[in-house]
Amino acid sequence: MPVLVLAETIIDDYRKYDVTKTKFTLEKSAKDLRYPWALSFIDKTNVLISEKDGGLYKVDVLSGKKQKIKHNIPHIDYDGGGQGGLLDVNFNPSDGYTYFTYSHKSSKLTRSKQLSKKSSTAIARGRLIENEIKDFEILLIAKPEFLENRHYGSRIAIKGDDLFVSFGERGQGMISQDPSKHPGSIVRIKTDGSIPHDNPHFSERMDWLPEIYLIGVRNPQGIAVSPHDDEIYFSSHGPRGGDHIGEVEFGSNYGWKDIAWGGREYYGLGIGDSPFKNKYKRPLISWVPSMGISSIQFYEGKTFPEWQGDLLVASLNGESLIRMDIENNEIVAKEIIFNDKIGRIRDFKIDYDGNIYLISDNPKSYLWKLSKTL
Repeated sequence: MPVLVLAETIIDDYRKYDVTKTKFTLEKSAKDLRYPWALSFIDKTNVLISEKDGGLYKVDVLSGKKQKIKHNIPHIDYDGGGQGGLLDVNFNPSDGYTYFTYSHKSSKLTRSKQLSKKSSTAIARGRLIENEIKDFEILLIAKPEFLENRHYGSRIAIKGDDLFVSFGERGQGMISQDPSKHPGSIVRIKTDGSIPHDNPHFSERMDWLPEIYLIGVRNPQGIAVSPHDDEIYFSSHGPRGGDHIGEVEFGSNYGWKDIAWGGREYYGLGIGDSPFKNKYKRPLISWVPSMGISSIQFYEGKTFPEWQGDLLVASLNGESLIRMDIENNEIVAKEIIFNDKIGRIRDFKIDYDGNIYLISDNPKSYLWKLSKTL
């Protein structure tokens, strides 16, 4: 298979992409979901779906039947505003655990003896047993906590017994350049929560927290293992422009908030004196304007053989699913598979046959199936 090489960064406008000529069918597989955030297959016909307000369901993708899963994950409340709550869910068949990220409630008391409203991104795991998450354990809580209810990240990639997890910078900007704090980083820990002793901290980065693998990211909401080179790739939100995809490279720095990958402040002012700088790791591609990039996955399956090995990219603002064809180390083609059909696409997964299941971040949402038109 070809190997991805990150050379000069492409700055692109997704709105100019052609629409695919591939014929497909898009149909509802399950209904009555409320602000779903993530899905993960636990076997060939069942997925776990998380909702930001704490709902967790096992869904049979063939029948659409939902089974509510009991859990005690200490996430912050979600009422349709802000960005926190119960976030990623990722079942690992190798050890039988389901891994979670979520916005963790503070356990600290204020001076008035009330529970603080601060929160952090957290990583945890548990076992799904008889429709309940049991043996629940928290593996890592990002520090410090903040009141701002935004930019938590947060996605999980599992590679062997390593967890790569993205932490948003909580709207704190230059905190992403401080490796003694978790926000604005991608961390690498073992599936049992222990710290790999070949992380950057244990070599030339002694001032980095032991868990941190790279820094300088803003709000990373997609992560995937590439079938081309077995490396980890992530997607992250820029501000007003600058959404991008990059490689998770040991000890690297993507530059936020000294640079913004072509983006600007929401009120229009520029960020930094250049969209990229040579001292920072360059992303593979950056989009201006922003698409509200969310989940990414490399396609593997029989349903769409012409997409084999291609990178699929979902968006919130663009309400689009995009395909990027990668050949001989380069992006040689980009197209929109569909847009404006199911709302703000938050996450998607590919089943064992190559059908694609998607969820949108809406108060009244569905599980959708994208399959080949026969």
